[in-house]
Amino acid sequence: MKWVDEYRDPAAIHHVAAEIRATATRPWTLMEVCGGQTHAILAHGLDALLGTDVSLLHGPGCPVCVTPLATLDRALALALRSEVTLCSFGDMLRVPGSAGDLFGARARGGDVRIVYSPLDAARLAERLPGRQVVFLAVGFETTAPAVAAAARFARQRGLPNFSLLVSHVRVPPALEAILSDPETRVQAFLAAGHVCTVMGTAEYEPIAARHGVPVVATGFEPLDILEGVLRALRQLEAGEARVEIQYARAVRPEGNPHARALLAEVFEVVDRPWRGIGTLPRSGLALHGDYAALDAERRFADALPAAAAEPAACRAGEVLRGALRPDRCPAFGRDCTPERPLGAPMVSAEGACAAYFQYRPAASGEAPGPEAP
Repeated sequence: MKWVDEYRDPAAIHHVAAEIRATATRPWTLMEVCGGQTHAILAHGLDALLGTDVSLLHGPGCPVCVTPLATLDRALALALRSEVTLCSFGDMLRVPGSAGDLFGARARGGDVRIVYSPLDAARLAERLPGRQVVFLAVGFETTAPAVAAAARFARQRGLPNFSLLVSHVRVPPALEAILSDPETRVQAFLAAGHVCTVMGTAEYEPIAARHGVPVVATGFEPLDILEGVLRALRQLEAGEARVEIQYARAVRPEGNPHARALLAEVFEVVDRPWRGIGTLPRSGLALHGDYAALDAERRFADALPAAAAEPAACRAGEVLRGALRPDRCPAFGRDCTPERPLGAPMVSAEGACAAYFQYRPAASGEAPGPEAP
């Protein structure tokens, strides 16, 4: 596609990288929020182009990675019930719970199915009235509207055998938590462009003002990311802190009004635990009103296990907060690999540990760069 080539053009990439190096007059530390951005940075070697004064930290923007261990354990328990068909996106099946993963549950006879949208799960419930179909609903504000649409479909069709195990989380409270940590090194954020496409940028305005930190809604191609870095640096060098939109081809300040209205109809904002981070106030979405009848945790309350402790050897929480680079974790590539993961960041398609394992092997120490023009 022509537009993809445009945003991956080596000459343009090196031109913007040179502007970044010329703009930075002192050390600055930025955090990209989204795991998709992390993978793009490592895949294209963008961090190697920034010079010595600009450092990137990898943030908590992998929804699979921050899904609590308790949610996974509950999904496993439901998957092994004889009357339940558990549906999920494929990247959830290898995320370790305290007693295995969903692939293992399927091997043990559980009816675990991969679907491509929440609506597929609701339609499956319509076709299988004798089964209890549960959809494991994870993700940031990006995927929540599709889950809300499935909930509305189930309610309109009167499906008594469809429910949702909800673990949706919201990005702004996570940024607030990171900045409230007295040891944080973050001086600017590259916000996730797809989240801002849905929700807009208004929620980031008080964060930028309160903490004096620029927030740039940024896309996912190499040139997007470098332009986001450059915009944030220009603010930092000028002593400014405001919300800016780099990803203007998709993001509007007001977001998507229709998607936001659907979210307000189906969900309410609640406190939510994040794996490796803890409970963040007002950081989650939960079914409310008439839709609460679709809550799998209520429907199967007597069959769900209590929350288990996180494995001590996994330092995913530090990785998700930007406090530890994945390849500096003692378990990385040794006790923790994609085949034998200790935590979700090693197996998620957007996990930082998986990105380092794929693009920055422990033996290498060198960051690849785009082909020079």
